[in-house]
Amino acid sequence: MSSTNQDRPTAGELVPVKFSRLTRRGVLLGLSLTQLITLAIGGATLIGAFYAGGGMLLAYSAPIWVLAAALTWIPIAGRPIVEWLPIACWWLWRTTGGQLLYRRRIVVPRPVGTLALPGDMARLREYTDPDTGAGMIHDPHAATLTVVCEVTHPAFVLLDPGEQERRVSSWGRVLATVCRSGRIATLQVLERTLPDSGTGLAEWWATHGTPDGSWAADTYAELIDRAGPAGERHATTLSLSLDMKTSARQIRTAGAGMRGAAAVLRQEMNTLIAALRSADLSPSGWLTPGHIAVMLRSAYDPAIAATLERHGRLGQSLATAGPVAVTETWGKLRTDSAHHAVLWVSEWPRSLVYPGFLSPVLLSTGIQRSFSLICTPMRSDAAARDIRRKKVEHISDQAQRAKIGQIEDASQTAEYHDVLQQEADLTAGHGILRYTGLIAVSAPTGEELDAAVAAIEQAAIQASCETRLLVGQQAAAFTAAALPLCRRV
Repeated sequence: MSSTNQDRPTAGELVPVKFSRLTRRGVLLGLSLTQLITLAIGGATLIGAFYAGGGMLLAYSAPIWVLAAALTWIPIAGRPIVEWLPIACWWLWRTTGGQLLYRRRIVVPRPVGTLALPGDMARLREYTDPDTGAGMIHDPHAATLTVVCEVTHPAFVLLDPGEQERRVSSWGRVLATVCRSGRIATLQVLERTLPDSGTGLAEWWATHGTPDGSWAADTYAELIDRAGPAGERHATTLSLSLDMKTSARQIRTAGAGMRGAAAVLRQEMNTLIAALRSADLSPSGWLTPGHIAVMLRSAYDPAIAATLERHGRLGQSLATAGPVAVTETWGKLRTDSAHHAVLWVSEWPRSLVYPGFLSPVLLSTGIQRSFSLICTPMRSDAAARDIRRKKVEHISDQAQRAKIGQIEDASQTAEYHDVLQQEADLTAGHGILRYTGLIAVSAPTGEELDAAVAAIEQAAIQASCETRLLVGQQAAAFTAAALPLCRRV
């Protein structure tokens, strides 16, 4: 994200910013590798038939090269048909293998330390840090160790412009801190709406109220009892994932194994906590395995969330926190007590926007949703190499287009300017992160889900963003959007 404001702002003014465009360049002349392979097959067939005899051979081979041309250039939902083939083939494979249905085997015991989650998340392991008591989630295949922290903050939209600008700058320093160590695989910001059990209002009334038996006191207490469970609240968590491959040397120095990895991750945790506090954010401590279990159970079974919150120790076991049943369809996901759909933020604002531009999405009422911002930090040297590679590709493509007489597109020029801006930001000491925005929408019924998805799509339009429904991969997308486990799609 880079600022393009030409005028120097005065004190107390918000600075508008602009996101870098999603790179859509291909390997050659805007064509991706799969498009080039498909086009090469069709071209080889056409040329071979022409030189072998032409005429009838061209007619016989027409289905091959016509199909190759159609797969290469005909788009469906913004993608060429050939780029849909891997998704469709993988979906077909999972359908024939029975992988779209999950039912918990309540009789067969699970291995100790594993999470009762569907799909490839069944490989996840839990580990409790002996020093902090934090629950850590270990992915042995991806070689990552993840920890979750809950963060509280004041209402950003209610702050004055000067305070908003200061907090935005402070958050930028937090992200730069995450990029510097080179040992962080992913940072996930998860903001979700939860049905309020009313315990917060009841605790406030018990602490500050005066139950003297008067009409006003009785009416206020009755109002709290009725309105509390019908409301909703917002909760924000930060998930930090350690790359155990990159940190292998530090892990061996700290004692090797999970204990050494926990010690290295603990250093990153302390650094992040200090950065959050300097940004005037209030971390409420690293979540224990019990708190993580409640979050997982509430995501798959939203109807039980308020009950788990009211009863302190219920559901705080990762061994039983997963869903009982999951059914995945092409564009939706059905779990214990809700229907879900995951939207991908495919386009961030292309024009100048102010930091609170996501407020139509995040402050939407009456919709149960989770907004997940997955940040993948890049080390400075890797980011510099990536920027140099992009510059060379842009210049080469520009020269190739000029050679064949193709007109330069304005979007390609804008992408090149974005690369130059990223290089300038990196030189100025900022961190480079890759962002992925996901929105998981939940509802009790399919009809209510369709209405909620339409409302979120409209809110995204108001936020100058474009969203797309992730088809054929709803189960994997839901784990990345609704669970604080630093998963990727």
